[in-house]
Amino acid sequence: MDKLALLGFVMSVSLAYFAIIGVVNADAISSCSQTPYPEICESFITSKPLVTLDETQFNFRETALTVTLDQAQRAHGLISAMDLGSFDDKSKMAWADCVELYADTVSQLNRSMASKNPLIWSDAQTWLSAAITNEQTCRNGFIELSSSSQLSSFPFMLTNLSKMVSNSLAINKAAASTSSASLFGKQGANNRRLLSDGFPTWVSAADRKLLQSSGAASQADVVVAADGSGNYKTISEAVAASSKRSGSRFVIYVKRGVYKENVEIKASNIMLIGDGIDATIVTGSRNVQDGSTTFRSATVAVTGGGFIARDMTFENTAGPQKHQAVALRSGSDLSVFYRCSLKGYQDTLYVYSQRQFYRDCDIYGTVDFIFGDAVAVIQNCNIYVRKPMSGQKNTVTAQGRTDPNENTGISIHNSRVTAASDLRAVQGSFKTYLGRPWQKYSRTVFMKTSLDSLIDPAGWLEWSGSFALSTLYYGEYMNTGAGASTGGRVKWAGYHVMSAADAGKFTVGSFLGGGSWIGSAGVPFTSGL
Repeated sequence: MDKLALLGFVMSVSLAYFAIIGVVNADAISSCSQTPYPEICESFITSKPLVTLDETQFNFRETALTVTLDQAQRAHGLISAMDLGSFDDKSKMAWADCVELYADTVSQLNRSMASKNPLIWSDAQTWLSAAITNEQTCRNGFIELSSSSQLSSFPFMLTNLSKMVSNSLAINKAAASTSSASLFGKQGANNRRLLSDGFPTWVSAADRKLLQSSGAASQADVVVAADGSGNYKTISEAVAASSKRSGSRFVIYVKRGVYKENVEIKASNIMLIGDGIDATIVTGSRNVQDGSTTFRSATVAVTGGGFIARDMTFENTAGPQKHQAVALRSGSDLSVFYRCSLKGYQDTLYVYSQRQFYRDCDIYGTVDFIFGDAVAVIQNCNIYVRKPMSGQKNTVTAQGRTDPNENTGISIHNSRVTAASDLRAVQGSFKTYLGRPWQKYSRTVFMKTSLDSLIDPAGWLEWSGSFALSTLYYGEYMNTGAGASTGGRVKWAGYHVMSAADAGKFTVGSFLGGGSWIGSAGVPFTSGL
């Protein structure tokens, strides 16, 4: 072949190559048009050409996650290296939250990319939802502590990162749907078996035995006792000892007593077993009024996956006058809280992120006292509304979904909402509502739950004017009790008296998307309602 012919051949191959690239990129840009922020998607796709002939939505998903992860890593590095010379103590506390939260975002993105099997991409919807929550929480910390001016010194890329995570969430949802693993999970025959003990399929047989056994404490790896009769005097010391474990599950038996400490559990597969509600008590009093962020105010904070607690009380004693004061914050994926009591006033239970199940628990509070952005199911629980500050209104929930593609929400099933002893005598002096929309796509349902007379006929309360009233999803299904009538409920576009089909999407089997569940004894439960 002479030089002229060779040059012609090379040019024809090059033109064909770039024609392929153009088609592939055109397809990718077309996919970008389906995302919430197409211009951000296109700018990164065109800067990272997709060169494979078999470009599919699955490869597009991986590309989107790759560029988002790269931005998240850069953002975490820049935030960690910030000059804090102009920051006061409160700003430094909010900054420390952000460093932790962006590290977790990197972890959630890595986890999402590692799931190569399309059948479990619905799991990644949970992890990407957590990443979105982290960004919002970082900002909230500065706002709560009146340090919002310091946000201007944060790296400019954070706005783009937030949009990229939102795009990744949309792209992952479409890819998961294409692979027959939709938002609420199309479960295969192997996942449809019902469990007679009522726990999710992702709780192992050994863990179920621990949850149900009366002698579970004897199987503990370590014992905590305030009186010195155990291996450790504090729960935090026992949690630190878990790093030396040999097995996958580390069981900590916490003897009867009052433990005044703030506990952070970052390791996976930790289990706390107490001697019962109001027998084993973990107590603290951190709060926003005294200089903590809501995120950091938790008496017990759990981020390690697979956490289990049984027969424990977690409380925050700051009181209603201190405003946000968390008793328990959970960002633990696939976690279970069984026969526990959660006591506080405003912001008692922070269902922060990931998949969580609460069973046979007592939950006490006043304002927004079950709040956060997890996929949370609260089943067969007692929800006690306490007496708030003068002039306050009680709101049971404040769900924090900020993106319509998040799979998050609060589902309260087969439970009871009633006045606590301090409110009962004066409940006519305070209005109580089922919830209010903390964020634009707030999503909460009450199903087959007893609602006492303290619930206002309107049922739900505005957050701020018309904010979120058409974009939220609030639902009620077959509730009972003096406060359950839907005749006088709000007329918002986002409020629904649900059909059985609608309610079925929020059952434990569908909403948590990891297996089928069964209700408590005497309450029939199928893979739907």
